Amino acid sequence: MKKLKRYIPFLFAGLLMSCTENPPETTETESQEPMTVLPFKTLKLDDLSGFKPVAKNWKIVGNTSVDQNQERVFVSSPGTGILLNEPEKGMKENLFTAFEHGDIELELDVMMPIHSNSGLYFQGRYEIQLLDSWGVGEPESSDIGGIYARWDDSRGKGNERFDGQAPSMNAAKAPGLWQHFKIIFHAPKFDASGQKIKNAWFEEVWLNGALLHQNQEISGPTRSSAFQDEKPLGPIMIQGDHAAVAIKNIKYKLYEDKKVAFKDLSLIEYENKKQLIPNLDSLIAIRELKTDSISSMMATGENPQKLLAYKGKMNIPNTGDYIFDMKVHRGGGLLIIENDTIVNLNGDFEVDDPGYGLASLKKGDVPFTLVYNKHRPYQRGLALFVEGPGIAKYALHAPSSITINQGNLPEMTVSASDEVVLQRSFLMHEDFKRTHCISVATPQGINYSYDVAFGSLLQAWNDGFLNVAKMWHSRGGQQLAEPLGLPVSIHGDPDFAYLDNEKASWPDSISASYRQLGYELSQNGTPTFLMDIGGGVIRNEFMPSDTLRKLTRIIRTDLKKNIWHKIGEGSVIEALPDNIYAIDDKNYFVDFSDSEGIKPVIRQAAGKQELLVNFSKGKSELSYTIIW
Repeated sequence: MKKLKRYIPFLFAGLLMSCTENPPETTETESQEPMTVLPFKTLKLDDLSGFKPVAKNWKIVGNTSVDQNQERVFVSSPGTGILLNEPEKGMKENLFTAFEHGDIELELDVMMPIHSNSGLYFQGRYEIQLLDSWGVGEPESSDIGGIYARWDDSRGKGNERFDGQAPSMNAAKAPGLWQHFKIIFHAPKFDASGQKIKNAWFEEVWLNGALLHQNQEISGPTRSSAFQDEKPLGPIMIQGDHAAVAIKNIKYKLYEDKKVAFKDLSLIEYENKKQLIPNLDSLIAIRELKTDSISSMMATGENPQKLLAYKGKMNIPNTGDYIFDMKVHRGGGLLIIENDTIVNLNGDFEVDDPGYGLASLKKGDVPFTLVYNKHRPYQRGLALFVEGPGIAKYALHAPSSITINQGNLPEMTVSASDEVVLQRSFLMHEDFKRTHCISVATPQGINYSYDVAFGSLLQAWNDGFLNVAKMWHSRGGQQLAEPLGLPVSIHGDPDFAYLDNEKASWPDSISASYRQLGYELSQNGTPTFLMDIGGGVIRNEFMPSDTLRKLTRIIRTDLKKNIWHKIGEGSVIEALPDNIYAIDDKNYFVDFSDSEGIKPVIRQAAGKQELLVNFSKGKSELSYTIIW
């Protein structure tokens, strides 16, 4: 991946008018991480001032966890940062935000106790369901992430319920874990007389990384909404009259119905085979024309090698910061606004290479130049996206401009039915490519990946197994397999290490004493992974739950000396009752309840916390269960 460099503002000023033979010199400054999205507004949870008058069932706390032995019960401690609802008789009212919204992008984290029930109502009218749906096989509209149904008694008995939409999959985590929502909602639209001309719709609903709904229309307020009419604006309502719920990290963007528009746009097309963009007056101009759009398809000829230079004005609807995201497919490009180079992709770039630029612009018309260098004959693709104040990110290019293959290959899947399946591959783990991985699918639908080179468990997930298109399609250059479910990511460092003492740093690479011994297969095909560390042998076996997102790890050791095992790491690790540990701020659980006498160690290390356990010299056995 090419490193995006930031250039001084006059880098390509006067590009179209230059008469010199050599490209202008550039001056580089220190590269910085580019801003890729505009910041969200945060609904602070220091107190309840961000909400309309609040009933006593709502409060702010500093930490909370679920009582795993009771239904709908939290155990909380004082502090700030978490909004908690604990309804009781006579105290169970809904909660409304002080702000109102039309179109909105909302993100938040939610925690559900066992069998608990609540809901998020956009504009107080359109509900995304909150429910403990862990383990549900076929989710309905009443499960977490579902668009709750409408209700009309006049439709007759048995037909009152209508228009609900079930989530595309069950993405629910276990009760007591934080679950992340990202939702883009569009309010209904009205004409000048107040007549509704377009229904409300959910553009996207994501839960824990899974897309549950896309462009789902809602004909009217769902059941138990606060209002039965429809309006351009309304508050977020959190249901408080059903059962307990906890929410944190609430942030949002409010959007208006405004767009950036092109004006007085013209195109000059040039012959060009050079990878770096030359001064344009050194090229042969083929044609010049007026246009109203930008597209890679405007390069003429069969397998052309051309340079397209667009010049015109952008009509900016609101004063403020704008982020532009430019992508090219095996080509190059530049975006210049008011003589400032906003995006520089001068060279040979792939679609996945970052091309972000930030511009502070005033309302009105601003001049711009866009250059697309299609220097390769067989590939084409140009995209330009913009996000601004009150403006959601959207495409400025014509839809046909980037119809090239962007790595979205046709899905090729491997799955398990009645027997265990093993698949070797490369895998991406937290932005790093692992090259010696074995993924295992089980008939129970619980899957996991193991890095043989590191001797470490990488991830576990359920539902689908692997998409292997990047291995088996065409030349399979990337050799990557991709999980089809929602993986919970484990730390990925070596799982076992000799430490000089309990405070010694955990190694990020394997030691010279490590030797992987492959794996043995049981009669039903389940692998046991073996390793030799310093002459001691460690055996790792993984057993799935029959119905829930649980994976039990069984470790058997025969050691020459004591060794440490790293179980998990994260920003926060909490010891809960019954020998259960919440890893990485309640991202997943590790359950030691079946391992009598085992007490793992929580320690601080490099700004994180780690959960470790010590194995003594000789033979021993340990089992624990990962729950997500």
